[in-house]
Amino acid sequence: MSTPPHSHRLPAAFALITAVTLALTACDPGGGADTTGGAAPAGKSAEIPTADVVSPVRKDEAAARLLPSSVRDRGTLRIASSVGGTPPGALYLEDGRTIVGQDIDFADAVAKVLGLRLEREAASFEAILPALGSGKYDLGTGNFGVTEERRRTIDFVTYINDGQGFAVRADSGLKKVTHLRQLCGLNVATGAGTTFEVTLEENKHVCEEAGKEPYAVKTYAEPGAVWPALRQGRADVVMSTINGLRYAVRQQEGLRFLGEYRRLDVGFAFKKGTKLAPAFRAAVDRLIEDGTYDRILRKWGTRGSAIGKSRISPPETKG
Repeated sequence: MSTPPHSHRLPAAFALITAVTLALTACDPGGGADTTGGAAPAGKSAEIPTADVVSPVRKDEAAARLLPSSVRDRGTLRIASSVGGTPPGALYLEDGRTIVGQDIDFADAVAKVLGLRLEREAASFEAILPALGSGKYDLGTGNFGVTEERRRTIDFVTYINDGQGFAVRADSGLKKVTHLRQLCGLNVATGAGTTFEVTLEENKHVCEEAGKEPYAVKTYAEPGAVWPALRQGRADVVMSTINGLRYAVRQQEGLRFLGEYRRLDVGFAFKKGTKLAPAFRAAVDRLIEDGTYDRILRKWGTRGSAIGKSRISPPETKG
């Protein structure tokens, strides 16, 4: 896979490695992780899953024929990948160059089905969607949830169903968050430019309406930075992806997952009106049919996010 240029990417890479190291220093003996294919069993030293589930994937001619002829002739696509700090989405290995993760496996597997080579560049989460509109990249990955606002300017091809959730320190009085009023007066850590930040900012009024002190939103450009903030008391609660929270809490003592807040479909992101969507949808469906899809989910312990069929820009999941 393509790696980012040293001159622009290594400082960020090492910051992310630090975040990974912090997140993976201890294992929670509970959690019931699905460890098939390389994930570390609960209670043992945590390791990033390394099983190769993509190499056996073969090109599917029917799916490839759905590509625009110009793309088939070129044989490459430019992809921007948001690289967080903790699995399962996307992260750097200790060499500071190699990017791995669930998003990476799905993108690479789809490319193999379509007979394409991906030219990958690591990019910040908040920069990817605008860059698609400008034509800098052909597609992007970053656990992008399908929302009505994003559908106005972005096309999606879904490959998992993830969503929003919360985690806290084990000594927190919070048991489950079913309404954002429960966060009033607290410091909430989340990633910059995410649906979580939008959700929190748009709903601050619920505290005022309830006559309570508003919660404070603490955003971090590097997703892995939310965990030190939580453990060190700078934040009271973390809002992030359901899968990311489950994974992180399994690997860190003294933290607790509070459950799902809401679900969202997640997809590959493209410029609005893309001609690539039908081929990508067919490729995801092919991976589901041949078993590769389930092997990727097993590898990253995310089988609860499986979908039955891929869709192009479905309506936002409500509730």
